[in-house]
Amino acid sequence: MLDHISPEKILFLDIETVPAAPVFEDLPERIQALWLKKALYISRENETPEEAYGRAGIYAEFGKIVCVSAGLYRRKGTEGTLRLKSFFGDDEKEILTGFSGLLQDLSGKGAWSLCAHNGKEFDFPYLARRMLINGLRLPSLLDMAGKKPWEVPFLDTMELWKFGDYKHYTSLDLLAAIFGIPTPKDDIDGSRVAHTYYEEKNLEKITRYCEKDVLTVVQIFLRFQGKPLVRDENISSATLF
Repeated sequence: MLDHISPEKILFLDIETVPAAPVFEDLPERIQALWLKKALYISRENETPEEAYGRAGIYAEFGKIVCVSAGLYRRKGTEGTLRLKSFFGDDEKEILTGFSGLLQDLSGKGAWSLCAHNGKEFDFPYLARRMLINGLRLPSLLDMAGKKPWEVPFLDTMELWKFGDYKHYTSLDLLAAIFGIPTPKDDIDGSRVAHTYYEEKNLEKITRYCEKDVLTVVQIFLRFQGKPLVRDENISSATLF
């Protein structure tokens, strides 16, 4: 499976997002009014719009990115290695500027793909939308305007696992479990990121979690290709190039 794709020409990534403000009442009035309209469609039974706002981080129009982690896989002898780099902080524009610079560097190094779990539905469009909202020019790897489907450089481990079954959803944690890969959710999971950011103010914990997700995506992709997993001692955080 995927024998025609080299994992050494893929940037594996994950993002962590939170609501744009700690609580609904802190939003500008115009955005509050627009959230009230959005909440009509997404609120659970007996849930107020203010309560539903806790999930605003999954919508690019009402959330922001607090961490982007990326990983590069390399072969070293008979084993694989993984280098990780994270962009994180309170200044979303600074995060996205740094990550955009990485993508621009990749564009000058031949044909590359981006890979994430559920990336086509979440990570890739979220990144593109937040870059535009922050006044940044889209790097070519995220700019899909006018491209034919086969020219889009996106890989998605969830989509690959569907094998054409479009109604099927499989979480990253479940795929890791069935392939015998350690869970990335042993500290926090996505539902706790906003609390960890706004209440605990612990960006370090969020960044570790984001990097674990990247590692898990890499390991799953290698399983898809029948390749050995990256061993812990071959994982490092360093400059990617």
